[in-house]
Amino acid sequence: MKTLDDFNFKDKKALIRVDFNVPLNENLEVTDTTRIQAAKPTIMKVLEDGGSAVLMSHLGRPKGVEEKYSLKHIVKTITNILGVQVKFVENCVGDAAEKAVAELQNGEILLLENLRFHPEEKAGDKKFAEQLSKLGDIYVNDAFGTAHRAHASTTVIAQFFPENKSFGLLLAREIESLKKVLEESEKPVTAILGGSKVSSKITVIENILDKVDHLIIGGGMSFTFIKALGGKVGNSICEDDKQQLALDILKQAEDKGVKVHLPIDVIAADSFSNDANTQIVDIKNIPDGWEGLDAGPKTNIGFSFVIAQSKTILWNGPVGVFEMEKFAKGTIELGNAIADATADGAFSLVGGGDSVAAVKQFGFADKVSYVSTGGGAMLEMLEGKTLPGIDAILN
Repeated sequence: MKTLDDFNFKDKKALIRVDFNVPLNENLEVTDTTRIQAAKPTIMKVLEDGGSAVLMSHLGRPKGVEEKYSLKHIVKTITNILGVQVKFVENCVGDAAEKAVAELQNGEILLLENLRFHPEEKAGDKKFAEQLSKLGDIYVNDAFGTAHRAHASTTVIAQFFPENKSFGLLLAREIESLKKVLEESEKPVTAILGGSKVSSKITVIENILDKVDHLIIGGGMSFTFIKALGGKVGNSICEDDKQQLALDILKQAEDKGVKVHLPIDVIAADSFSNDANTQIVDIKNIPDGWEGLDAGPKTNIGFSFVIAQSKTILWNGPVGVFEMEKFAKGTIELGNAIADATADGAFSLVGGGDSVAAVKQFGFADKVSYVSTGGGAMLEMLEGKTLPGIDAILN
């Protein structure tokens, strides 16, 4: 696996695929700089070697050229984070881009305009990828968030750099962290899967059953399991058509010697609102008209006990509607338990949009071993899929 450390970038232009698909507010200001911060080590390594960096990214889902999705809006933020004035060119291919690259000096950074202003990017167009490839001497993919897409800038372009291509430091770390969980884990291994739907996690569960000792199932998806086991879930979210699947998963886990932990009690509410009336009830006996919106106190104790015994922990998905303060306690308790286990020497990996948001919101980002930057890409790796963006560098 070629990484950045296999190259010296002196007098070279590194063409780096970054993931600067960052959230913007109505004033087009960046509201979360995590992805830019995450790309900094790769960019700085190139500059410190004595090379220059050409950055390419997408932003949002533009239909053609849309001003609000222009990467020019984030130049100031990138400049502030990197501590180097970032230059910008209003296209990512063609004469203007090639001229800007030709004028780039060692130690300088150039940001290309939004790749997705060109439909050829998502289409994985070879000609477009070849145009992009003219803008650098060495291709570096550091965009884990888009590694599961076979787009021109993430996958197709690599063929134009048969010897001069590598993973960036961020992407290499993402791969290593997932390997630590899936292939090189210290036992006991615990996977915590939350979120609302079983259907979105089926393949993940099936793929990791061979690798884990404990499976904690929380959040909305737990109600499908509880109902399948004969429990009453009231108005809680439930996929009725997935009940047999839930039973099949429990049987598979039993056959493989995996201990499954479901919630025992829940905080039930009489409406989906922070102002709702609440009561703590047995998860198998939620009254009609009430819905479970957070893990209950007994569940929190049970989950924390399992996590405390674990040496490797994977967390994907919250165990309650943490966006509402009233229903955040279960997710916070889970975060505390993982932080404590990590402090005691466990390796903990957090990934998936909602769990990453929870980790940041409640201050756990520095208390776990690794927070993944790519939700969809991480899920596909957990499903056992080969990601095209990774494959393109390896082959």
